[in-house]
Amino acid sequence: MADATVIGWDVGGAHLKAARLEADGTLSRVVQIPCPLWEGTDRLESALDQAEQRIGPAPAHAVTMTGEMADLFAGRAEGVVRIAGVLCARLSGRLAFYAGAMGFADPPLEARRGPSIASIASANWHATASLVAGRLPAALLVDIGSTTTDIAAVAGGEPRTLGTNDAQRLAEEELVYTGVVRTPVMALASRAPFAGAWTGLMAEHFATAADLHRLTGELPGEADQHPAADGGPKTQEASARRLARMIGRDLEDAGMDDWRRLARWLADAQLGRIEAACARVLSRGLLAPAAPVVGAGVGRFLAARLARRLERPYVDFSSLVPAGPATADWAATCAPAAAVAWLLRRRLAEGGNHVGR
Repeated sequence: MADATVIGWDVGGAHLKAARLEADGTLSRVVQIPCPLWEGTDRLESALDQAEQRIGPAPAHAVTMTGEMADLFAGRAEGVVRIAGVLCARLSGRLAFYAGAMGFADPPLEARRGPSIASIASANWHATASLVAGRLPAALLVDIGSTTTDIAAVAGGEPRTLGTNDAQRLAEEELVYTGVVRTPVMALASRAPFAGAWTGLMAEHFATAADLHRLTGELPGEADQHPAADGGPKTQEASARRLARMIGRDLEDAGMDDWRRLARWLADAQLGRIEAACARVLSRGLLAPAAPVVGAGVGRFLAARLARRLERPYVDFSSLVPAGPATADWAATCAPAAAVAWLLRRRLAEGGNHVGR
């Protein structure tokens, strides 16, 4: 089993991500499937079917998740157990659920409504940070996804974070609820400069961060997998039309250069929030100036820009995992899935449960 193929799964509330780690230690396939879990667990079942068709079966599966937060569930413990139940019913082979610093928990999880359940909830950031800690002596991990940003200092072979759960990580700004696809524009600023004056932004779900980064030309082509805020097309013109509504205007009220300028300002405001959170983490003095920023997630183009602002080297997560050119980009986009597969492989090789360096 130590040399067996392992599939890493990251079950989110909006996407299902899977990474296939072959017996020779290379990532051969990585997929991301839209999965609006808030609509029902049948969405997860469908996404699992699609992922298995594309990625194939395996004798071992490593699972991490954030989908337990979906308001489909009364609470997180229920979400962890129900998601685990779906996975156990749909996947063949050995399953292990990542519980952060506690290691891996084997099913059934119904009997573990204690520390391991709490540790399984939203532990995917810890998997990514643990992989980085095993590859670099020190680094600042910045994983910018479609919805959230995870920030973690790593040094001495382990994550050096103050928060362990979402509430603590939000308080410590190691979790910043902003991403490059699904975040509503109204969450990025209360006002913005336009046509020579400051204008307020409407508290309406008219446009998302995907519209901003599409207008700046930085959004990766396959990043935006859910319907636009208005259900309309995903073109620069359509994005500008949605953005115009945010300030009470129509597309025809200004030129495309004006809408791109507004999008750039709002995108910079988003990056500024992430930079401020990173500055707080760095102010703890754990990392020397030469320690790099490791960028992961679909929004790591912002992490690369952030590294320049922080005057630190930049390392792309894709360079830390063995993947071919066709797989590397998606491996970095789906970093927790790749990381949890690697961690389970290491656990099986060592014959133990603790996930350390």
